Amino acid sequence: MAGHDINPAENKMRESMDRYIEAPFDEGIVKQLKSGDYVYITGTIYTARDAAHKRMYEALKQGTELPFPIKNQVIYYMGPSPAREGRPIGSAGPTTASRMDKYAPELLDLGLRGMIGKGKRTNEVREAIMRNKAVYFAAVGGAGALLSKAIISSEVIAYGDLGTEAVRKLQVKDFPVIVVIDSEGNNLYETAIEAYREEP
Repeated sequence: MAGHDINPAENKMRESMDRYIEAPFDEGIVKQLKSGDYVYITGTIYTARDAAHKRMYEALKQGTELPFPIKNQVIYYMGPSPAREGRPIGSAGPTTASRMDKYAPELLDLGLRGMIGKGKRTNEVREAIMRNKAVYFAAVGGAGALLSKAIISSEVIAYGDLGTEAVRKLQVKDFPVIVVIDSEGNNLYETAIEAYREEP
């Protein structure tokens, strides 16, 4: 429809919101990312869902090491389906991030730099994101098969008895995500609602 055509200025603004970054990354990169940015991640990320987070939390309480160095790393809240022949991983869509909310602040305080999931986060997680200059990304729910194409390799590195919830080390190329909560605490879910309300 003509009323929804994107003019050249709008198109240029949207292009400027695309970011290509390598993981792991530091605070300097995070400060450049703004709520609403489209980001393509290349490099190493780790998967962990609630069962793995519970074990990592218990490991910290017992004074033992985490299964991977947490500083500047990205955790993807994902439990894949079995890999098909010729592929490193099956469908790899995000799980609901709120299931990790009770564990996330402590991991952020230890240097975790990014999280990928879907859905809202608690105020405690948002405050920890701001405090530690971290970022929360959303992967597109329901697009697990598409997301898996950006995964080059997958290796179980801890808690193999958890099956699909084991901790995996992934190598990814141009893995597509959107910045939901940036390091300043701006929340895409909130701003999108406000923008919708303000439309005539």
